[in-house]
Amino acid sequence: MTGAVEVVAGVDIGGTTTQVVLCAADLRVVDRVAVPTPAAEGGGAMTDAALDAVRLLLGRTAARLLGVGVGAAGVVDARAGRILVASDSFRDWAGFPVTAAVQEGLGVPAYLDNDVNAFLRGEAVGGAAAGEPHVLGMTLGTGVGGALWLDGRLYDGPHGAAGEIGHVPGFGDLPCTCGGRGHLETLASGRAIAARYAERVAGSEVEGVDRAGPPERAEEAGRGQLPGRVRESGQGRGADRAVGLREAEAGGRAGEVRPALSARAVAELAARGDQDALAVFEAAGVAVARAVLVTAGLLDVTSCVVGGGVSRAWSLLEPPLLAALAAEPPVSGHPVRVRPALLGDDAVAIGAAARARAELGVGSRV
Repeated sequence: MTGAVEVVAGVDIGGTTTQVVLCAADLRVVDRVAVPTPAAEGGGAMTDAALDAVRLLLGRTAARLLGVGVGAAGVVDARAGRILVASDSFRDWAGFPVTAAVQEGLGVPAYLDNDVNAFLRGEAVGGAAAGEPHVLGMTLGTGVGGALWLDGRLYDGPHGAAGEIGHVPGFGDLPCTCGGRGHLETLASGRAIAARYAERVAGSEVEGVDRAGPPERAEEAGRGQLPGRVRESGQGRGADRAVGLREAEAGGRAGEVRPALSARAVAELAARGDQDALAVFEAAGVAVARAVLVTAGLLDVTSCVVGGGVSRAWSLLEPPLLAALAAEPPVSGHPVRVRPALLGDDAVAIGAAARARAELGVGSRV
């Protein structure tokens, strides 16, 4: 293919969407596409969907593919290119030989990373942590993931689990989805934010009660809209909460609070001044700060980059986070810089492409 630009592909296989990018040697994105992930159809179907997306991009860019990097959720064996442990959202994914399937399908070398490791690599080479040698990466999504960038390189440890700050105890005593207790994920994940809010408002008299703080505080925070039935109630903030709470309680076991509002909806309530929603985000921000301080104390990281869906509510997370860091600075005496991710939905895919680039010796070795 004379004159064709040489590219590496980055693939982010998520629970609902697979994001694919083609990157030039400098990791500039040449083209991108997002396709649904057929998670319920098994590992073969998921990799086939990713391969088809890569072929689609190659067909419309006339580029020559050198290699592929893949970022996947779950515990992975990056060296063997295989998924070790996956959530119930994915059928026949645990044990699946990802890199072998990609290499067979595209005829080029392939490399596998955990999605959070790929996220941090992407932000370190071209995002919020670019140029930073010692970084904690954290993703606040359905769960909480973590990764480490030390001395300018990804450090995944002997078992591929280094940096997993989301499942370290010391953050209270709430049960975690992993079976442990008191993990960061119980306070700072999207699922936890929804659950903690539901717990706070359960049994309260919310019908017609305006729980917002002073008018100027609500005005400063902004006026978001809630989705679906909550927005349609049209009866003010107290009714918004009552509708969500009734939905949460419907069908639940005795004594169980089932959150109906998403973390995004709780963020919108917080932006409108709802005191319980603000308290939930304050607890999440303080917990993230504690995780940063623990990591800084152990590894002397100098910065932290935060991504994932919950980080889109950065205006709610940042004030309590920074206040907590200021109140108890790292033992080194040097502040840790904490900032939101910059690459958005491309972060994992670009990081996966960067891994392929480094392994192939194309451009930078990072």
